[in-house]
Amino acid sequence: MAWVESHSPSFSCRHSEECTEDVARLLAGIEDLRLRLAGPFPRPVDGLTFILHDGPRSLAAANPLLAALWRRTDVASRPLLTGWVGSREIHLLSPPALLERAEGNPALAAVLAHAASTLYTRRVIVEANHDLHRALAPARTVVSLRWAWLLEGASRWFSGETASARPSIVARLRSGAQPEFPPAVRDAPLLAGTVIDLLVREEGESAAIELAGRLHPGGARAALTKAFGGRPLVHTEGAWRSYLSRLASSN
Repeated sequence: MAWVESHSPSFSCRHSEECTEDVARLLAGIEDLRLRLAGPFPRPVDGLTFILHDGPRSLAAANPLLAALWRRTDVASRPLLTGWVGSREIHLLSPPALLERAEGNPALAAVLAHAASTLYTRRVIVEANHDLHRALAPARTVVSLRWAWLLEGASRWFSGETASARPSIVARLRSGAQPEFPPAVRDAPLLAGTVIDLLVREEGESAAIELAGRLHPGGARAALTKAFGGRPLVHTEGAWRSYLSRLASSN
């Protein structure tokens, strides 16, 4: 594939010539998102290059770890693995490849439309997170898996993806086994945003910003206990499962 390059004031994008119009919309959307995220996450992330791949094979070839993560992820969450984030580049499927992945499902297409925004938001959160920002690349990969529920949840909630994912979430709840709390790696791309949504509903957006800003040395249990105002984790888990039940029964 012959690559061409497009630019916006803060970013660039490498892509096929056929995607030029899609890329103009993508970069404009990321510029808007950059401004929106400057409130909750004031550490700027500019100068990134988005690299659009025409299919999953090309995307996985750029980062073999993506194939390993695919195998560890629940079937319902796999379509949401649309790319990966580096220090200066974001690799993701092109808009036509995302439409092909949706397979004519409008609800899934609406979720996948957030792919670039979610990956950019993840990069912003990594930059803003004191512990992740200091970690070296190999250690960061291990830490990111351990804290997948937080990174996936915050990235997808603050990008707006979680609000669009409700039909997919309901389908997962009705067809799969009961998820862990917080969601394990296999469910994190789809369900972790609901943890952040519950936190914002109960404690406000500032609590979600604070949670995303540090990795609690006591792990997930301690982080969630603190985030939900010191409430015992068993009660927060119950509130989350009740929240999921309401979602599943409302459609």
